Amino acid sequence: MPRILLVEDETAIAETVLYALRAEGFEAVHCLTGGEALRQARAQPFDLAVLDIGLPDIGGLALCRELRRDGDLPVIFLTAQGAEADRILGLEIGADDYVTKPFSPRELATRVRVVLRRGRPQPAEAALAGFVHDADSRRIRYRGQPLDLTRYEYGLLAALLLRPGAVLSRAQLMDRVWGDALDSGDRTVDTHIKTLRAKLHAVAPDSDPIRTHRGLGYSLESR
Repeated sequence: MPRILLVEDETAIAETVLYALRAEGFEAVHCLTGGEALRQARAQPFDLAVLDIGLPDIGGLALCRELRRDGDLPVIFLTAQGAEADRILGLEIGADDYVTKPFSPRELATRVRVVLRRGRPQPAEAALAGFVHDADSRRIRYRGQPLDLTRYEYGLLAALLLRPGAVLSRAQLMDRVWGDALDSGDRTVDTHIKTLRAKLHAVAPDSDPIRTHRGLGYSLESR
């Protein structure tokens, strides 16, 4: 049973969301503040977090960063209607989805299920859209051909393969692939995507499985 962390300071909203999540078969824990959510997350594992951006103490964006220090926790943000800046910032730090208030609790529960399904880890060797990824040996084949990848090219492609169809922001890819590397710059991801695409094109000139989402990031075609 997937465990969901709901962080929402409006009790009435939280109660309807909890009912919808539990009706869908999720186990849900509700926190009123970011501080309480951090304590819960340190005490027990969660499969996904639903975060209200407008929390009274820490704030949803900062809370997302804190929750992800110890792992890649999927996150869905709840934002106020018309808060475009918050939605853009949320996507830039790697939000998996966002829902604008007012919203349907059943729709939110459905989005939770979709994000969980999308982010489900693949087996040690998994095939997707012409790729075969052997995670144990850190090798990837494309249309039957082994790819000669640098460390960072492999990290990028592996991150995209782990979340087929999901849009990963540049910041999200930087965190996953480069970590705290001091020599990384704003265009590092774009440069390595370009060289990675060239190697895929050399194997299959008729295909471009990496999609660019202007202003958001990159995704890998899921079929």
